[in-house]
Amino acid sequence: MISNKIYELMLNQINAELGASYLYLSMSSYFEEKNLRGLAKWMKMQSEEEREHAMKFYNYLVTLGKRVYLKALAEPKSEWKDVMEVWQDTLNHEKKVTEMINTIMKQAVAENDFASINFLNWFIDEQIEEVTQIEEIISKFEMIGDSKQGLYLLDKELGSRTED
Repeated sequence: MISNKIYELMLNQINAELGASYLYLSMSSYFEEKNLRGLAKWMKMQSEEEREHAMKFYNYLVTLGKRVYLKALAEPKSEWKDVMEVWQDTLNHEKKVTEMINTIMKQAVAENDFASINFLNWFIDEQIEEVTQIEEIISKFEMIGDSKQGLYLLDKELGSRTED
């Protein structure tokens, strides 16, 4: 059985994952407006992936016989000064989500909640992958600097993303 503390933390995580989905969809729209269709596609796919993460928590709680109470989502940011700021915000957001998952894991470990530990291991691995991927994208943007040609090629590369 899951404790009330872990239950509440997981409800908050569902909100954070849905909030990330909402934020990344806003970023996708920003890129669409800038005619950066590859970046828009990447962010739209990321938005869908974050919703899937929320549903993993949702399904886990439902499986345990818990009711999922959804909380209001904050309006996402919709304007950025440039493409790099979008990616920096993405990295910062993923680090925040990682901290939240780590907090749930610490609580599960403290309570010897082995089922939740097992469940959360997937998210620990996923967050390492996501943070690393975004750091690599930022490094590529730093490499190309203000090159329009570089931006074109990176937009094309990121637009080739397929289902993970």
